Amino acid sequence: MNKQALPHYKRLYEDLRKQIVDGVYKEGDLLPSENDLCSLYGVTRPTVRQALSALVSDGFIRKHQGKGSIVHKLPKGIGILSIAGTTSALGARNIKSELLEKPTVENWPDPFMFHLGEHERTSGCVKLRRIRYFSGAPIFYDINYLPNINLGRFTSRSFENRSLFDILRVHYGIEIIGGEQKLRAILSDKELSDYLRIDQDRPVLHLERRFDTSRPGYSIYSSIYCNTADQAVYGIF
Repeated sequence: MNKQALPHYKRLYEDLRKQIVDGVYKEGDLLPSENDLCSLYGVTRPTVRQALSALVSDGFIRKHQGKGSIVHKLPKGIGILSIAGTTSALGARNIKSELLEKPTVENWPDPFMFHLGEHERTSGCVKLRRIRYFSGAPIFYDINYLPNINLGRFTSRSFENRSLFDILRVHYGIEIIGGEQKLRAILSDKELSDYLRIDQDRPVLHLERRFDTSRPGYSIYSSIYCNTADQAVYGIF
């Protein structure tokens, strides 16, 4: 699914969302009025209202009677505990990612961190490994596993400095809607120490996560190692 194939409200949502994440609109700023958005994007008022409603639902704006759409305070720290994702929490300009190798299609690890359905297991997975940096310092080493089901051209896409959630949402119509996670502190081995540029045997936070999506029966899995020495882990409960 390319951006041109998205419904009008989704294209408007994506444009406004990106401007908020990138800091074009900052906390407390007013978005253009509904009338102005209609004119700017050549869409109807119901389309604008649907896009704004989605931004409210995802926590990017709040509606204020008599004022309009006000940009909401975005999370500070590492937004790894929420489904909004790290890029939304820290800002696209602050987060950089390095792909450790081209994504590959392979069998699931055995044993695996979560129970897999039969269809998932027999389809195999796309494995994606990255180092993610905040202000130049490595803070995440993550290994992502996506069921190899209806992900056309996925392994040929560019993932450098891009949000995985954004790619899934824009190109495949897959929205993250919830999930579960397991957290534990572990001591870093040599590989983790090299990736995160820390001393060996230093404590790191390990998260194992299953993301439920808008595609029925389709989940995404991540194993994430976090260097939290300089950034607090953030979440809303």
